[in-house]
Amino acid sequence: MEQHLLSPGLLLDEDGNLKEAGYAFDLVKEYHRKDIKASGFRIKEWDYYYIGDHKRAIALTIDDNSYMDLFCVTLFDYEKKTYVEKSYMHAFSMGKRNLPESSKEGDTVYQDKNVDVHFVHEGDIRHLFGTVKDVEKGFDLKFDLKLAQTTDKSMVIATPFLKKKHFYYNQKINNLKAEGFFEYRGERVVFSSAYGVLDWGRGVWTRKNTWYWASLNDYQDGHTIGFNLGYGFGDTSKASENMFFFDEEAYKLDDVKFEIPQDEKGEYLYEKDWKFTSSDGSIDLTFHPLIVRKGGANAVIIKSIQRQVFGLYSGTIKAGDKVFELHDLLGFAERVYNCW
Repeated sequence: MEQHLLSPGLLLDEDGNLKEAGYAFDLVKEYHRKDIKASGFRIKEWDYYYIGDHKRAIALTIDDNSYMDLFCVTLFDYEKKTYVEKSYMHAFSMGKRNLPESSKEGDTVYQDKNVDVHFVHEGDIRHLFGTVKDVEKGFDLKFDLKLAQTTDKSMVIATPFLKKKHFYYNQKINNLKAEGFFEYRGERVVFSSAYGVLDWGRGVWTRKNTWYWASLNDYQDGHTIGFNLGYGFGDTSKASENMFFFDEEAYKLDDVKFEIPQDEKGEYLYEKDWKFTSSDGSIDLTFHPLIVRKGGANAVIIKSIQRQVFGLYSGTIKAGDKVFELHDLLGFAERVYNCW
């Protein structure tokens, strides 16, 4: 699959369509919400962070989906194979959360009577801190985390949908080195050798979508190793988001297929081992689930079915003229259906 490398400049033309589709290793296109020509109700903007080691993890989301905003936190315990999650939302935000137009500067903030959360830039460090009331009734969360990039390369795509004025502009920054803590239910969890990922998304989405996304951010034999794999994010024949990271290097990969086990009725068996393959043989991975996170919503105007699975990857990835072996590295994979 031939992929186009993006050039610097404005993301959208005067009609609100992508000036060019493709991928990059940095956020080279300029996104401006005011340049969007589609209905304001179709605009989706989010910052999602996942940080963890092989024992504990935390995921934080702030998004503005125009007809509603959302803050969500999820805490994972891999030793107990459990998680706890809490979400807060408000109707008809319509951009009032003022999410930054670049991942490189600006602060993302969510504040109400229950939530006081900040994602801020302090030089080259991303500082995430805040408090969340009643994650479980009577139990509040406090966290303070600092993230540093281990490479200046990231996964960036500018992908169109088949419908005009609809697009997805996305950056995934893998292998963020994390230090800090979260406190919950009287326990202080300290990260000293944890890694994370930022999923920075801005775009105009069609109403119904099913996407597949997998992310790995870990450490093996003295090297940071990560990848971003996925499809269903618009017309990926124009720009796919498959990329492998090894220390400071990044390698563009071709296609990927998520092979999720199914029963005789066609129902997905998310708790069983998955396979990840590619048509050119560059991806050959087995994914062993530890935790299946079941999220989503079913309301009058929206429906979301989310299965985000956290577990261990083993197998090989061929990038360039090298073959990389992965052994029980921690990551996640998801299948999400949205009618939004």
